[in-house]
Amino acid sequence: MEDNIKLGNPVFDNMMFVLANPVTKANHKDYKYGNEELIQIADDVWAMPAYMKQDDDFSLFFIITTIEDGTTVLVFATGEQDGEKGTDFSLSVPMTTGAGLNLLQAHDEEQAQSLLHFINQISKAAEGDWRMVEE
Repeated sequence: MEDNIKLGNPVFDNMMFVLANPVTKANHKDYKYGNEELIQIADDVWAMPAYMKQDDDFSLFFIITTIEDGTTVLVFATGEQDGEKGTDFSLSVPMTTGAGLNLLQAHDEEQAQSLLHFINQISKAAEGDWRMVEE
């Protein structure tokens, strides 16, 4: 693994943030970001806006879910307006934590740094850690 992988580096796309414990109704408020709070959108799937601004078509959402091996991961998905009037909204296929942050970095560097800081605070609290995933 490369040393000193940083936000914006293409290798950072392969970084995944893994939580130590699953998100539940009892602890979901522990992961607030700004004024946003996780909401459960399906069994074992929680979502929360990470970047969403009026008059900006780009949006990014935290998705926290448990994957097949039982690991709880924090990934990202973009938000997409559907329908003629833009009244329907859907989330893209989830992407690794690093890929989502790199995508935001290309759009709004300051907000990407803020999200990275938020995730690193979770790591410092021993509630999760970064891992490299296979391409």
